[in-house]
Amino acid sequence: MRYTITGRNIEVTPGLRAMVEKKIGKLEHFFTPDTEVIVALSAQKDQQKIEVTIPIKGNTIRAEESSTDMYVSIDLVEEVIERQIRRYRKKLIDKKQSALSFSQAFMNEEDEHPEEDIRIVKTKKFAIKPADPEEACLQMEMLGHNFYVFLNAETDQVNVVYRRKNGTYGLIEPEF
Repeated sequence: MRYTITGRNIEVTPGLRAMVEKKIGKLEHFFTPDTEVIVALSAQKDQQKIEVTIPIKGNTIRAEESSTDMYVSIDLVEEVIERQIRRYRKKLIDKKQSALSFSQAFMNEEDEHPEEDIRIVKTKKFAIKPADPEEACLQMEMLGHNFYVFLNAETDQVNVVYRRKNGTYGLIEPEF
């Protein structure tokens, strides 16, 4: 795997780089050798955060974890990514999609960590009203939800606003 490791408000020391490559390297047998792994380390106040992004054909495997110790964060993110990879493999096998980014040995191995099937237990239908993103954020707050789907009055596209962990808001705009 090819690693791109960057640091924000933190110096990427050889020890940190080695730890990231060692922990994420445990997942190497899941991927082909030319798979790119993008790692961003950051420090804010007493929180040490790691974000790992692995772009694969048509999708992205991404995880972020934070704790008071960067080495603990690295351990945590490795576990999350491994769970995501196993879940994604099950989806690939179920749908019989091509899996060019994953090694053949991984695709053929038996799953000793059975995951729960994803079950949709409720379906909701609602009218989408035109609004600008700021209005959508206000509506989301009034409803007490973490996200809000709306028709962007400026672009005539369906968008989603959501509340981020740090209290700010995010906007998802589709690309066609």
